[in-house]
Amino acid sequence: MRVVWQLVAVVAVALIGSQCVAAADGHPWLTLVLGLVTAGSAVFVYGWVVRRTEHRPVTEAARQGAGAALGRGTWIGLALFGAVIANIALLGDYHVHGLGSASGAVGLLGFMAAAAVTEELLFRGVLFRIIEERTGTWIALALTGVLFGLSHLFNPHATLWGALAIAIEAGGMLAAAYAATRTLWVPIGVHFGWNFAAAGVFSTEVSGNDTAQGLLKATTSGPVPVTGGEFGPEGSLYSLLFCVLAMLAFLRLAHRRGRLVPRRGRAGRAAATATLAR
Repeated sequence: MRVVWQLVAVVAVALIGSQCVAAADGHPWLTLVLGLVTAGSAVFVYGWVVRRTEHRPVTEAARQGAGAALGRGTWIGLALFGAVIANIALLGDYHVHGLGSASGAVGLLGFMAAAAVTEELLFRGVLFRIIEERTGTWIALALTGVLFGLSHLFNPHATLWGALAIAIEAGGMLAAAYAATRTLWVPIGVHFGWNFAAAGVFSTEVSGNDTAQGLLKATTSGPVPVTGGEFGPEGSLYSLLFCVLAMLAFLRLAHRRGRLVPRRGRAGRAAATATLAR
């Protein structure tokens, strides 16, 4: 039942927050404030419900070191998406026409913060973490990656290829980031940095969603395997390449730190819990 209670609690905050943010559409500073309030509320509720249902300190969302971990993750996400756009631009398929909208970027800052925090709490904080305890890292990574990809099939301009790409790029990479660090702040930062770079800086579609204009006035045009088409650059083969490389790097780090959890039977779960607590 802990899975149910944790999911219900975080989903409730996410739904209320998303409705408030949607109601503030067209008011970038209000969107920023509401997005940050949603993100903070989600972390608070997650910590509260995990403590109540698991009777333990919520180390994966601890305040100590949160700022540094969040910052590292954000820079990684920004760099990864920047590398994708740079390669698309080298082929002549990304075109900058001038400066975009600073106010649009401000609103996207709040929107993407709320989305990154709530999605990471749900998919990595609840689902991946609890499934990993029972099945090990590899099965949990695959299962939650598929679920994360399928959840994006409901987006505008969604395609089966786009969902598969998200499952590998985001679902796999972000779970690997959590496995390597055992903190939710790094995957939250990577998720936020990637999404904000896509929409708030380079003004591209995010997972099939048309977003407000960011800092650059730009367009993409060219073959779908390169640009991702209407789904956006997340459907590009470049995104798949760079995110898989990042995922492998995180998994290698997790292996070196002894944080990969093997598949265990009921009798071995106490040892698995000790591994996850490191």
